[in-house]
Amino acid sequence: MTKLQLLRTLDQFTLAYLACALWSSCSYDQEGNNGTPIEQDYTETDITVRSLRSMMADCKVFQAHNADLLAQAGTDEQNGHDFWLTRNCHGAGYWDRGYPKTVGQLLTAESHAYGESDLYVWRKRVYLYGA
Repeated sequence: MTKLQLLRTLDQFTLAYLACALWSSCSYDQEGNNGTPIEQDYTETDITVRSLRSMMADCKVFQAHNADLLAQAGTDEQNGHDFWLTRNCHGAGYWDRGYPKTVGQLLTAESHAYGESDLYVWRKRVYLYGA
C-alpha cells in the first residue's frame, strides 16, 4: 500500500491527531534556531511511512481501549487533537474541556501512559522520534 493509499484509510480521530502533531511540533535550523511549526512547510504526506504507521497504531489502540470514555467526550476530531496535546503535556487537552471530571481525568491518565512524542524534520521528511 502506498503512503497516499494509507492516508486515505485514516479516520477523523487519526487525521486530527496528525494535524495537531504537525501544528504543535517545530522545525529548527542546524544551530537550533527558527523554531517554526512544521505545518508551515509540511503536510501529512511528508511524514515517513514508518512514523505514520506508528502514529496510526497509537491512535487505533487508544481509541479501542477508551471507546466508552471517548463517546462521552468531544467529536472524533477534537479527541484526536486532544490525544496529541494531552500525551505531550501541552497545557491543554482532555482535562480542560468541561467533560465530566472522571472522563477528563481518565482520558488524561490514559494519554499520559503513551508517553511524550514529537516530530522532527530531516532531509525534508517528517519523522516521529522513536519510530
